[in-house]
Amino acid sequence: MTSFDTTPQLNVWRALLALAVVFVMLATTGWTALRNQRGDTPLQASLSAWEHGRIGGHRLPDPQSQPTRLARFFASLTERDRASLVREYPLAVGNMNGAPVELRYRANRVALAQARKVERERMHDNRLTPAGKHEAARRMHRFDDLMEKGRHILAFDPEGSGRVAEVFGDLREADRVSVVVPGVDTNLLTFQRTQRKYSAPVGMAESLYAAERTASPATRTAVIAWADYTAPSGLGIDSATGLRAEEGAVRLNALVRALPGSTPVSLFCHSYGSVVCGVAAHSLPGRVSDIAVAGSPGMRVEKAAQLHTTARVWAMRDADDWIQDVPYLEVGGLGHGADPVSAGFGARVLSAQGAKGHAGYFEPGTASLMNFAEIGVGAYRSVHCAHEDGVCRTGLSGTAAA
Repeated sequence: MTSFDTTPQLNVWRALLALAVVFVMLATTGWTALRNQRGDTPLQASLSAWEHGRIGGHRLPDPQSQPTRLARFFASLTERDRASLVREYPLAVGNMNGAPVELRYRANRVALAQARKVERERMHDNRLTPAGKHEAARRMHRFDDLMEKGRHILAFDPEGSGRVAEVFGDLREADRVSVVVPGVDTNLLTFQRTQRKYSAPVGMAESLYAAERTASPATRTAVIAWADYTAPSGLGIDSATGLRAEEGAVRLNALVRALPGSTPVSLFCHSYGSVVCGVAAHSLPGRVSDIAVAGSPGMRVEKAAQLHTTARVWAMRDADDWIQDVPYLEVGGLGHGADPVSAGFGARVLSAQGAKGHAGYFEPGTASLMNFAEIGVGAYRSVHCAHEDGVCRTGLSGTAAA
């Protein structure tokens, strides 16, 4: 591991970080001003229409209401009324925490079809450059992919680089739910990949779902590929701060609180996704039983206890992962705190044998994926620790649900 182990080096790094804070503040201010000048996005327009809408002569509830209230509202409707809301406000319903998951799947198919039509028209818009038309084609094909039969899209927002979440398994019937929280450069176009499949959210979630079913065939599991936050683009200033993580943490907390039932939820947080999970940890509901991070640049704290969570905190890092060369410190808002796999942090450190670098933690056949699966089904005594002393299993009991 590379470390800044001499005082001059550390002082230089701190000075550079402090200087970069100025640029972060300027960049953030400018970005926010530009963002606030933009008109309504498709999702905002759908929500605005919902707020002025009616059903059966009654006003529709505030879309930001507690999920339990919204669930009661949808339960009170006829199937015909629910279908009408899907047609009229697909993006609003498709992203509404508290709406029945099956209704969200239906609404997002409608929203995807509408977004696909927009991109198809843009492909032939002569006002666009060839690059712009190519981008429209890529987006249209991605929307086609997401609309394939059998896919369950829990959230979808076409604006900008886009946000999306997909479910594998049956959320309503699951004994345990896992949420994959990805990191930098996650967007609609990178949500799934043909090459390097298991480095993208869909591949990660599919791989974890299959591994969980192998680990405990009797345990009904569901896995969510959750790319429903605006991740940093590239390894620049944006990824070195917690701004995106703070926004993502709010959305992650809202997701978990809106999940049906009361079964345990495990979070599997990769790279910058672990920053999101770290920021969210203190606000997450008690049903979150485990937070497992892989290839983490830090969780915005110095010790696991500072996460203020009742969830078990797990960490792993492959020996070849370049993330180990990132300075584990936080100065003036830059950097993400202590190394989660360090002895002083206090996480349960797992084996990542076979992961091969920063993007390989969900590759089939790896110890990292096996460990994730065992956590996902609650078989804590079966996990493989990073060290032969088995200390990561200390004080744990637990086998997969029967």
